[in-house]
Amino acid sequence: MTKHLPGTLTRALLISLLVTLTACSIFGPRDPSRIQLVGIEPLPGEDLEMRFAVKLRVQNPNASPINFDGIALALEVNQQPLLSGVSDQRGQVPRYGETILHVPVSLSAYAALRQAWGAAGYQDGKGLPFELHGKLAGGWFDTWRFNDRGILNWPQLPAR
Repeated sequence: MTKHLPGTLTRALLISLLVTLTACSIFGPRDPSRIQLVGIEPLPGEDLEMRFAVKLRVQNPNASPINFDGIALALEVNQQPLLSGVSDQRGQVPRYGETILHVPVSLSAYAALRQAWGAAGYQDGKGLPFELHGKLAGGWFDTWRFNDRGILNWPQLPAR
């Protein structure tokens, strides 16, 4: 019985190597998705907290759809944390298609004060640099991390 153990073990290792290589070839290389900040809209807030809806355009340059089940993001302005949020929304970005996601985010009073202090020299009509980080969750092998950079022009606050 001990004679057959090395042969059985070798076959098991070869089969598991073959299965692993086959799985890798099924997933194959994919082009990175493009996720860009396209807008920020005010939402009703509570007490010392301000709320916004961050609008993201998700583009899929691949031949297979992107299924997602959750999104998380953080927005920095002037290299300082400003907004963060999560959403359990789920959906699909079609193959060679795009979709717009709305993610609710929070702005704490502390982050607002820090930004006000840092933007003391801000001039109306001049944007502030931003960096957006996040992930579009889709399971073990399909989580898409993203970054976007640019200039942010703040939306007008609604009149009361």
